[in-house]
Amino acid sequence: MTKANYFKLGVFVIAGIAAGIAVLLVIGSGRWFQPRFTIETYFNESVQGLDIGSKVKYRGVVVGEVTRITFTYVRYQLDRPISERMRYVLVEAQVQPRLVGGRAVGDITRPENASMEVDRGLRMRLAPQGITGTNYLEMDYVDPAPPPLPIDWVPESTYIPSAPSTVTQFVTAASEIIDRLHRLDVEGTIQNLNRLLVTLNDRVSDVNTKGLTERAARVLDRADSTLAALQTRRLSDEATALMTELRATNADLRRTLANPAWQKLPDDASAAMARVRAIVDDPNLPRTLSSMSRTLGRIDRILGGGEADLATTIENLRQITDNLRDLTEEAKRYPAGVLFGQPPRPTETGR
Repeated sequence: MTKANYFKLGVFVIAGIAAGIAVLLVIGSGRWFQPRFTIETYFNESVQGLDIGSKVKYRGVVVGEVTRITFTYVRYQLDRPISERMRYVLVEAQVQPRLVGGRAVGDITRPENASMEVDRGLRMRLAPQGITGTNYLEMDYVDPAPPPLPIDWVPESTYIPSAPSTVTQFVTAASEIIDRLHRLDVEGTIQNLNRLLVTLNDRVSDVNTKGLTERAARVLDRADSTLAALQTRRLSDEATALMTELRATNADLRRTLANPAWQKLPDDASAAMARVRAIVDDPNLPRTLSSMSRTLGRIDRILGGGEADLATTIENLRQITDNLRDLTEEAKRYPAGVLFGQPPRPTETGR
């Protein structure tokens, strides 16, 4: 049996250990030699799904990991009875300062800079990671920022207050809705609705629908009789006669205007215009026009009073037509008298 070479064996073991250490240093140098600082926050809710090693993200970018999860009464308020201590959950995490910069300052590792960023809304909250039930810590600015949890001690590390998680907000809102539903008097509402329906049914049953139907039928019959009683045919005939008379009057007026006696009227036009101007300048003209407007309004109301008064109106129009015919005859004999109101002077031969 050959004697073992212990020297070579020892050198081989030492070389293997050194190679392993070198590999670990090369692989982990990116993590182990990076500067880190510790932050802590407190939650007044369950942190189910958050474990040591869970990621800490700043706007979706991994900047650190959770290193400790415990209660505040284990570290703080040790001079009080445990029943008087706060029951917050203490979460510590280590983050890389070069990846976490504030809005106003570039470094939040200093307590005064961290306090400024907290005033601007920087908060820590739980966020779900997919549907696996695990959570991670999310660091971001919240607007409006919730007030920090009340504490009466000085945190040992950089303190970033927490904000309620989205799940907690949903659960709180659902609890409030359910609580309001419990406070609703559903039974009383249903009873009031039933009483309202019964009252409405009684009111509808008390309505005399048969009497209403008969009354409506009588009203319709009366309206039909009234419409049938209108002498629409006679009114149509009288309107036709009126149009015929108006045509005849128009023909007489044309013949009157063709009379040579009207040729003398331009000589008196200046005097007539002077009289018209005097009439227009009369201060009583606006009052006259107002009176005429009221008269036209009355005529409009008379004409709109109904078809029963239309026959009387047509009769009045016939009388006006007769008067117009008389005026036309007078104008034929004394054209100047129509405008100036004075009869013609007798001629020398007519004496």
